[in-house]
Amino acid sequence: MHKLFSVKPLLLLSVSLLVACQVRVTTQTGNNALSLPSARIETRDSPSQEELSAPTQVVILGTGTPIPDAFRAGSSIAVVHKGESYLFDVGAGAIRQATIARYRYDIPSLYPSQICCAFLSHLHSDHSMDLSELAHTLWWRRKSGLEAWGPRGIDRIAAGLDEIIAIDADFRINGIQPVTNPNGFRVNHHTISPGILLQKDDLVIEAFLVNHGDIDPAFGFKVTTDDLSLVISGDTAYSDVIAEKARGVDLLFHEVISRQGLAQNSPDFQRYHNSVHTTSAELARLAAIAEPATLVLYHGLFYGTEESTVLDEIQALYAGEVVLANDLDIFTAD
Repeated sequence: MHKLFSVKPLLLLSVSLLVACQVRVTTQTGNNALSLPSARIETRDSPSQEELSAPTQVVILGTGTPIPDAFRAGSSIAVVHKGESYLFDVGAGAIRQATIARYRYDIPSLYPSQICCAFLSHLHSDHSMDLSELAHTLWWRRKSGLEAWGPRGIDRIAAGLDEIIAIDADFRINGIQPVTNPNGFRVNHHTISPGILLQKDDLVIEAFLVNHGDIDPAFGFKVTTDDLSLVISGDTAYSDVIAEKARGVDLLFHEVISRQGLAQNSPDFQRYHNSVHTTSAELARLAAIAEPATLVLYHGLFYGTEESTVLDEIQALYAGEVVLANDLDIFTAD
């Protein structure tokens, strides 16, 4: 499918219009800070009419990996639909990024205590590190506790989060501080099984099994709204299931490991990564089967190579539209 790709500057951002698939991509291109408000308390009873009528937005909160990165927060993708934000994985730094995105893009539901829901693809720490920050930031002002979906073991994590915050909760609930919701710190957890997890009006969130080696189970997600369809891979080796679930979607967000970067690892780590992640060549093959309107690379393992190398590796084998995501990129259905 032929696509037009145009870029125009907007302050420190650039905007790319993907005409054929009707998805607008706003990309973070500078490190200088825009003027953003600081330390505001936000509450709201319900989404505004403006939020309810806005197109679906996908905000990349974090594109990183377990390797500390000064420019990439831990893995996290927010889907914003009709005044609610749904987070898929919550890696380290994701909630600060959500706060920035709330003001940068004027999305009230990305204010941390307004985020309703989180979905964990698997229980590796780099995908769940900020779950505590999400659940506990201004918990005493939450209308209700965070709703969290995760694989087997999510109940243990929820119990551990209760223990982490127990002393703080005791101080606040039994002290003189006003507390709107004494149970606001509690995580309402749900164990994922393959199938539809949440259906709300025209929003459908579906989970499906992926192959993350001996991390079992691990899930990917398909999200469908009235104006956008997308698949989020989570961490996975090559998967025929993803190729099928992503067939013809507007956006496929997929993890990737550079073949050149992989070659710089020890034989043991090469064997490990080949069993749990998708190489650039394998992802190119998957994308050729699925034919998404746009393939978005995130959670990239580069191992000292130039980040653009993985993009070059895929584009050498796949002719479709490919974007190497950065933190705070936003994709909006037009």
